[in-house]
Amino acid sequence: MNTNQLIDTVKHEQFEDILIYFSKSLMGKENEEDILWDLAKNCISKLGFVDCVIYLVDHPKQVLVQKAAYGPKNPRDFKLHNPVNIAIGDGITGCVAKTGKPELVMDTSLDPRYILDDDNRLSEICVPIVYEDVLYGVIDCEHPEKGFFTARHLKMLSAIASICAIKIKSVRDNKELIEKQDKLFQLREEMLGLKLKTLNSQLNPHFVFNSLNAIQYFITTQNTKLALDYFSTFSRLVRFYLKQLGKDTVSLYNEIDMLHWYLKLQKLRYDDSFEYSISIEKKSGDLKEITIPSFVILLVFENLVEQSNINKVIDQHFNIDIATSEKKVVLKIQYHCKSMEQTTPPKNDYRNEIMKWQDQVELLNTVKGYQITHNTTSANNDGVNIKSIVLELPNLA
Repeated sequence: MNTNQLIDTVKHEQFEDILIYFSKSLMGKENEEDILWDLAKNCISKLGFVDCVIYLVDHPKQVLVQKAAYGPKNPRDFKLHNPVNIAIGDGITGCVAKTGKPELVMDTSLDPRYILDDDNRLSEICVPIVYEDVLYGVIDCEHPEKGFFTARHLKMLSAIASICAIKIKSVRDNKELIEKQDKLFQLREEMLGLKLKTLNSQLNPHFVFNSLNAIQYFITTQNTKLALDYFSTFSRLVRFYLKQLGKDTVSLYNEIDMLHWYLKLQKLRYDDSFEYSISIEKKSGDLKEITIPSFVILLVFENLVEQSNINKVIDQHFNIDIATSEKKVVLKIQYHCKSMEQTTPPKNDYRNEIMKWQDQVELLNTVKGYQITHNTTSANNDGVNIKSIVLELPNLA
């Protein structure tokens, strides 16, 4: 082995040792800030540089943001002094970010792209932090001497930047995964809470006891037929609630049955204070084959019935039109009443605990991505209040 070969071998071993050192040093870092500060520090201590600034790219704003530095901006307290942002394409650093190609500038005084930061330096080396065609940032080092940086420096710094890019990607992927898991757990808790709140809303003690009291009244007045009829309806409704508690969907056929039972009991409970009619337009399929999100329709009517009772309205009527298609179910409700005055139930009234159907729709759209849409309008015609609700539910069959 001649002298030149020996020198090349020594340089190659040094190159490998430095890369191994950077890799090990970055391995234990779990956040981007630690990665960047460690990288900047080691560029000074291991490569013999006097200045190193590391930028991360802000893609929406198309700028490079200074995140770590060692040298004249020396942040012994890990805090940048007078940090600057550089637009993508501006200066040597911005050009490297734009092209994705490293640059070695032997004399910055001859390069019009050079941007003066804290001091004028005569040589600069700049490499992109990139992995799988994704630009994460730029490593920029300067030196007061002309021609200080060499092709070997460029090769070494490019390899270090690649290691850094892989580590940043790993940290970001892990962070994104953790955030997704946390969001999933949160959404699952919200869905469980929604189911429990919906059940509590539908089977609140006042509804249950008032329904039973009404049935008891028919028994004590020896109106056995009505007592059995309403008791049978109440039993069906309770069984349906309990059966559906663990399910996210229900057939439209069963939902309409449930709505009949519910409105029938509410009429009994509120002394026939309202009337209702249901019409169905089938454009495709059997109602039993059409599937929609559970409890949405029922909660709409619970809100309407309870609110109308609070407002002590008269001459109430619900016109309910249901249209079906292969992709959606459209529920149109037109509610007529007189002397409707919007009021709020007393502080301790059980109706304060009833979930708003709009909140349920919003949560279902967020958790399940159902894209349920709704529109509500109100009008007054010669003392008759008219509220119209159009609710579009997905056909999940």
